[in-house]
This record gives sequence, C-alpha cells and structure tokens, in this order.
Amino acid sequence: MPPSNFVTTGQYRNLRACMVCSIVQTQQRFVKEGCPNCEDMLHYRGQADLIEDCTSPVFEGLISMREPTKSWVAKWQRVDTFVKGMYAVKVSGNLPEEVIQMLADNDIEYRPRDGSDSARE
Repeated sequence: MPPSNFVTTGQYRNLRACMVCSIVQTQQRFVKEGCPNCEDMLHYRGQADLIEDCTSPVFEGLISMREPTKSWVAKWQRVDTFVKGMYAVKVSGNLPEEVIQMLADNDIEYRPRDGSDSARE
C-alpha cells in the first residue's frame, strides 16, 4: 500500500509545496521520497539544496485531490494528470533559471504557480 498523505498538526510548519506541480508534503518526505509528480525530471530525493530551491514553505490554500482525472478543480489547477494528494492553490517563489531551462530542454512548459500566469486553458 502506498504511504499515507496524512500530516499531523505538529508537522504543519514543515510543509512545502513543489513550485512545478504544487503538491504539498513535509520537507522530510520530499527528502526521503522526492516529488511524486516531478521526481523523474528533477530528482529531488535526497537533494536538500534542490528541495530548498524548488519547493516553497509559502503557499495559499489546499486542495485535496482524490481522483484528479475526474475533477474540474484539478483541471482548472492543472493537476489533473498528477497523483492524488494535497495541492496548493498558489505557491510563492521562483524556480532557479537552470531548473526552468532543464524543464524546457525536456519539452515541459513551466507555468508559475504563484498566480502570475493568468492564462487558463
């Protein structure tokens, strides 16, 4: 069975949101398991500096996604192709230029999750 996404109240201050996909996890979980959506591209697992650069403790709102492929909210938030879990509505922060370039090199269009990209599909 996959690990639980449950976070105890004592862990709230350790939550971080991925600036690429907006999934919210504890910092320890990012270190131990990486990002369930971005790990193949960014290789967060075990990389504390990369996690610090590509995730943010500053985010707004939480959305619980149990069935992202069936949710209009997931589609609106652009998380409908991602794993189920907790997602931030907005994530503050700036990805390093080298990470943005690496995403572009892999034909992945990076769209900031801080609300500055108002284009909706």
